[in-house]
Amino acid sequence: MPTLKLIFGVHNHQPVGNFDHVFEDVFQKSYRPYFEVLQDFPSLKTAAHFSGPLLEWLQQHQPDYLKMLRDLCVAGRLEILSGGFYEPILSSIPEDDALGQIRMMNEFIEHEFGTRPRGLWLAERIWTPSLPKTLAQAGIEYTVLDDTHFYYAGLQESEIDGYFVTEYQGYPLRVFPISKTLRYAIPFDLPEVVLEHLRQLKDQHKAVTYADDGEKFGSWPGTYQWVFEEKYLRKWFAALAGQTDWLETVTFSEFLDSHAPTGRVYLPMASYDEMMEWSLPTGVSRQFVDFKKELRSAGFEEAQSRVFLRGGQWDNFLTKYSEANQMHKKMIYVSRKVARIPQTHPRRSEAQRELYRGQCNCAQWHGLFGGLYLNYLRHALYTHLIAAENIADEIALGKDHGLNVEVLDFNRDGFDEVIVANSQLGAGITPAYGGALFELDYRSVCFNLSNVLRRREETYHDQCKNDDSATMAAGQGSPQSIHDQVRPKEPGLADKLFYDSYERYSCLDHFLPLDTSFAQFKQSRYEELGDFVGQPYTFEKPAPLSADKPFDLHLKREGRVRQNSQPVAVVVEKTFSFSPHSAEIAVRYKITNGGTHTVDALWAVEFNFTLLAGDAEDRYYLLPGSDRPRMATEGILDSASAIGLRDDWNGFELMLSLEPAARLWRFPVATVSQSEAGLESTYQGSCLLPHWELHLPAGAVREFQIRLTIS
Repeated sequence: MPTLKLIFGVHNHQPVGNFDHVFEDVFQKSYRPYFEVLQDFPSLKTAAHFSGPLLEWLQQHQPDYLKMLRDLCVAGRLEILSGGFYEPILSSIPEDDALGQIRMMNEFIEHEFGTRPRGLWLAERIWTPSLPKTLAQAGIEYTVLDDTHFYYAGLQESEIDGYFVTEYQGYPLRVFPISKTLRYAIPFDLPEVVLEHLRQLKDQHKAVTYADDGEKFGSWPGTYQWVFEEKYLRKWFAALAGQTDWLETVTFSEFLDSHAPTGRVYLPMASYDEMMEWSLPTGVSRQFVDFKKELRSAGFEEAQSRVFLRGGQWDNFLTKYSEANQMHKKMIYVSRKVARIPQTHPRRSEAQRELYRGQCNCAQWHGLFGGLYLNYLRHALYTHLIAAENIADEIALGKDHGLNVEVLDFNRDGFDEVIVANSQLGAGITPAYGGALFELDYRSVCFNLSNVLRRREETYHDQCKNDDSATMAAGQGSPQSIHDQVRPKEPGLADKLFYDSYERYSCLDHFLPLDTSFAQFKQSRYEELGDFVGQPYTFEKPAPLSADKPFDLHLKREGRVRQNSQPVAVVVEKTFSFSPHSAEIAVRYKITNGGTHTVDALWAVEFNFTLLAGDAEDRYYLLPGSDRPRMATEGILDSASAIGLRDDWNGFELMLSLEPAARLWRFPVATVSQSEAGLESTYQGSCLLPHWELHLPAGAVREFQIRLTIS
């Protein structure tokens, strides 16, 4: 009698830059006990994928665990899947890097587990039709995607079975569909409920695939007690092992070798449906959620609408969040530098590994998962990308090279940016967006001080506004899936919902009403009199320069400043001056009233910096007469000629010198974001706003200078 084949796998991953204690906690709650329980059921066969950051941690901290996995592989009970080693979105990185990452993982698996991987776990199951060519060139025979992808290709539920074959330009690939029903049911439904669902499939299907995050077995909120203390996993494995008359667990490769494909399929660009919803712009995402509710209210089941109803695509995150695009384009920029390192150079592999670490996907997107809002994950990517860039530049330009200036469309927005760097400092200036400083790297410690996330409205902020005391609903026996939970981790989040109308760059030029208050500016509830923030400045494209001489970048905008509802012509000229061998920038301003009316306003230059930790005692302000206030504090200085930010952990400080002395506001920039643990306020960086009262008669000129030094 034919049996239904169940292909059961888990995906275990920790992102580049996550804390060691998180690795340890999830290992103890999920990764270790899962396979310890599995060992007691020798008749079961499963699959698993471990990402490179996790494998490196296990290799260093838990080598016996890797030996246990190897023994399961040798016994034919476990199949290990490959992937991009540092868990990149393969379609979003250069193909040579994608091939390099997969081959790095293949070699690790073969060395550590004694088996050559045939299949690949696709990060976030983000599929593009050209991927078969890349995967085939890396020796990969199959991958695993959601059944969502197949519905979008027009297949019906009864047609989605076993595996399918696809191709691109003649390069073949086998594709297994993951059951969303099983993905949501395990480990939350009782084993007998899941078995009953599988019984309903056995007469129409040859095989069904379950593959999802291993962390839901123990480390998702509320799951450890259910999965291990109340023995759900043991009961589930026992239930599987006891159904030999109609159900059999097999590995992907076993099924591939014993069964023909169900058919040929060509899949559209897609991911799992939650990801595609998260990638939509906030307003559209809210409409999308409401529309799905309307369909259900009208009697349309998901099975009827899912073929036609889909969200966005992963690449939308690069338009939804400029910071994600910034990291992505930094990666592309550095990848091209690393690619120019000669193949035979002894440091090429070191630079490649740093680049690959900087391609980890987690900090580049946001939904219920995704780490864009976690500053330490973004910082980790920048750290590795700057390290790779340092190696590439040292090889190409010399160890203590002087200034290098490039004019290019760095962030691919259709406008040129100016990149200025020496061996100590890297700076990116965007003339088209207010002539602002969008990136500031202290290369000596591989630290991007401009890594500050803008405060944005998110769809889930409605939960803060509607029910600030919402908590996780108590389940009956089993825990809720985190997709069904709303859990503010702290009170008063609704009072922290402020939204920025512009990017959190530096050297942003404001004209504000004289009576603007500190609270109004901090909460982004003030009036902007000028049209300079985020607006284009003209600039003089630099001529060829000597690396050992200073460099000046001149920018200018002929704008308007409203005075009593009348626009006054005002010209702002600013010059960035760079020294060839130090981490120092001087910014000189010249403001000219080109109109016929006096301008009365606050003239302010905004800076946004991060030292990552808002409340750590080793990250603090340097202020006259103060006792090391931490970065999450706020305050007003009535007359400041200098202010500093010091990072004792990384060993550097940044000083701003102001001429003339200015009144200065400082405050933390914090966002309200969601994760699997709940809704919370997260420190992103600190805003510094030196400002001066400007009384500028017609034809008059005022000049200011700000010097930025990192040491």
